[in-house]
Amino acid sequence: MAFDLSGLLAAHGGEQFELHSQYLNPQLVKVLQTIGFDRNYVRGEGAYLTDDKGDRYLDFLSGFGVYALGRSHPVLKDALHQALDADLPNLVQLDCAVLSGLLAEALVARAHPGIEQVCFTNSGAETVEAAIKFARAATKRSRIVYCSHAFHGLTNGALSLNGGKEFRKGFGPLLPRCEEVPFGDLDALARELRRGDVAAFVAEPIQGKGVYMAPESYWRGVEALCHEHGTLLVIDEVQTGLGRTGRFHCHEHWGIRPDIITLSKALSGGYVPVGALLTSARIFDAVYSSLDRAVVHSSTFSRNQLAMVAGLATLQVIDDEDIVERSRRNGERFLAALAPLVEKYELLHEVRGLGLMIGLEFGPPSGHGRARYRMIELARKGMFSQLITVPLFNRHRILTQVAADNVNIIKLLPPLIIGDGEIELFVNALDDVLGDAERSPRLLMEVGTAMARNTLRRRGRAEPAAAPS
Repeated sequence: MAFDLSGLLAAHGGEQFELHSQYLNPQLVKVLQTIGFDRNYVRGEGAYLTDDKGDRYLDFLSGFGVYALGRSHPVLKDALHQALDADLPNLVQLDCAVLSGLLAEALVARAHPGIEQVCFTNSGAETVEAAIKFARAATKRSRIVYCSHAFHGLTNGALSLNGGKEFRKGFGPLLPRCEEVPFGDLDALARELRRGDVAAFVAEPIQGKGVYMAPESYWRGVEALCHEHGTLLVIDEVQTGLGRTGRFHCHEHWGIRPDIITLSKALSGGYVPVGALLTSARIFDAVYSSLDRAVVHSSTFSRNQLAMVAGLATLQVIDDEDIVERSRRNGERFLAALAPLVEKYELLHEVRGLGLMIGLEFGPPSGHGRARYRMIELARKGMFSQLITVPLFNRHRILTQVAADNVNIIKLLPPLIIGDGEIELFVNALDDVLGDAERSPRLLMEVGTAMARNTLRRRGRAEPAAAPS
């Protein structure tokens, strides 16, 4: 009997929330249903999602940055069809397949001199785990320093470098000898490095949880301090890499040369999970130091042929469609289009970012709306930004995310293929929502009523059927 995907989806359409409640994550289902984000998406193409009612949604979340090239890119689809039809000898393990070598070569060619070798993984978090191991092996030191507000993944080692207490709670004890310093504080970093036992300083060039940025002088100082004290500089480009900020790697904006670069997300093309650690031959040789250590660090699926094809096709599209330059140019246009809203609305305090990684930070107005803003924040810190994302979605069909827990920042991660039409659509929608938020309590009433209605609807679904009489 042949597998029938279309038939399977047709037979179970609309059951996704029930299935997830029973077998996956019921709390996530409750969140989506409460805020009204519980749609039945049936298609994704380019910068848009389509639900079962035929409504299209502009996707400014792009799978947390996975869909840099948009959804269902024809070049990527064709490449993967070719790979499947070729019946490639996949995961032989005791083998050196050509496609992983070609992808490693292509990634090295796009990095700075001194980056010479690649270790493939399955995700961003796994790549960070590898970076911790490689740094300790190369330096013979054990301490790792990371930044406040950092996010490097949720596996045990990566979580040990997480600056968000909400993610760490309940999972300790975590990896020992991991120390936090304030992001952007060179003096604090210098105090830790002077102790002479820090294997690596791990940092995002732009912090994903808040779109927090530091000036070029900070990064130049970080690089100098790491070199001075023999500490490896690990730059986490999992979300910022592959053109997201208008350079292939974000750290190129400041001219620094990290010892280790971590990549993932967009490298997959949105199809096959893949991550990559890029580093020098010297660091690599410290890990794979002899014949009996040839497989001392590995991962079963890390060099699978479909992932390598997805990575190679992604890099080709980035080159062929001039994606990095498009990201830079459209990012500048987007920031310029958003800037007047900061002047127009007291609630919008700042717009910041590079390329198409943009943060919108909100705060209390100085006028009569200040009391209303404080009332919202008393209910839950960071609630105001949720009051913006909900009408953006329900009124204007634009999918966005709050950048982090307990902060009033919305992060925009649109596909890098967007153009003026999508930028104009978003700016007009934000203008509409902020207008209501600043002029009257209408927005609060609208969102509050919708959330209450959705909660009652969700509870009604959960009630057991009456027993037959």
